[in-house]
Amino acid sequence: MPASTAAPDGPSLRRELGRWDLTAIGVNQVIGGAVFALPATLAALAGAWSPLLVVAVGFASLLIAVTFAEVGSRFDATGGPYLYTRAAFGRFAAFEVGWMQWFTRVASWASVINVLVASLGFYWPAVTTGALRSALIAGIIAVLTTINILGIRQSAVVLNTLTAGKLAPLAIFIVAGLPAVAVARLALGAAPDAASLSRSALLLIFAFGGYEVVPVPAGEAKDPRSGVPFALVITIVTVTIILALAQVVCLGTLPALPSSRTPLADAAAVFMGAGGAALITLGAVFSTLGNNMGQALSGSRSLFALAEQRDVPRLFAFIHPRFRTPVVAIVTTAAASLGLALSGTFASMAAASAISRLVVYVATCAAALQLRRPSFRETVRPATFVVPLGPAIPALAIAIALAILAGATSLQLTAGAAALAAGAVLFLLATIGTKGTRP
Repeated sequence: MPASTAAPDGPSLRRELGRWDLTAIGVNQVIGGAVFALPATLAALAGAWSPLLVVAVGFASLLIAVTFAEVGSRFDATGGPYLYTRAAFGRFAAFEVGWMQWFTRVASWASVINVLVASLGFYWPAVTTGALRSALIAGIIAVLTTINILGIRQSAVVLNTLTAGKLAPLAIFIVAGLPAVAVARLALGAAPDAASLSRSALLLIFAFGGYEVVPVPAGEAKDPRSGVPFALVITIVTVTIILALAQVVCLGTLPALPSSRTPLADAAAVFMGAGGAALITLGAVFSTLGNNMGQALSGSRSLFALAEQRDVPRLFAFIHPRFRTPVVAIVTTAAASLGLALSGTFASMAAASAISRLVVYVATCAAALQLRRPSFRETVRPATFVVPLGPAIPALAIAIALAILAGATSLQLTAGAAALAAGAVLFLLATIGTKGTRP
């Protein structure tokens, strides 16, 4: 059976996350700062067809998410896709997935915190350069790390607050903007060409990415085998509705949408004035801050899971006796993100992060099929959430992920292959370092 999050010789993690806490983690990871600029790019590629593309890609993402939900309903420990791959395909494949999970979260945290600093720089330009920039980045990471160490309940409260802070401005934007939409601007006209459709779909599938972290902190959830499937589905449905309606409002209210650098803020200024634009800008700050908090939580738990299963030194699985959080994994993840954020090297890792997400998708969907086999009935729990239509949906989810992979750029493929190769080297070193421990 999957390992629990209780160390045999020490304290265990506290199970305090409810299903809505897990949903907030998912929404925070999907709706980041980039969402506030997405409508312009989509309009330039697909015009009035863009809201329909959002819905279509949302449905495709839902197929992957419900496959995650099935396999996630079998487990109650920390690790998510890493654990699923380990149970289905063994230690090496799992290590690659776990490494790519942690690598992506660290690089993404470094990237998003720079977006946050740039957003704050709109009001306070001095923080975007020099020592002040470094101090601000270090200060934000230190605060989020401290919250993460103090307890999972404290982290959940902060995440929920930041989720509300990002969703409220978006909801106001949509509710106030729909009556101002010029319906004529939504006329479909000629369909986009194949190249534009492909680029739009690729852009959107990555915009929807991030929900794969929902099952990672399952070891701190009250009832993960039901909460994880719920959170995965609600995350995708929520994000699809928000993105589609925001796209409609932007298309219907902002004539120069394709050329806008801040489409939501510019559209809000049209029908709500300067106050509306400021509200959206504030929402973007909340959005990036919430995404930072989510990266801190899920990244540290990915590293903790690797250590708990003894695929990296056991030190990283140390749980603070008072706060019951994986303090070494938290501090290590924060330090790595800080180094990348200050050095700027996170930019070169963005391409590899794109491939990393697809690796996680394919591995998890394949694990869902593998764990259905009778030979696994004695080693994993039965699923409490079962995807209908037999193998059709997991197989289609794998096909979708592979189709996205086929559309990746040569830079993304090269960077992703390099990251996987680095993972193989790390696995060899970890195997040597943990020789004699359980497989």
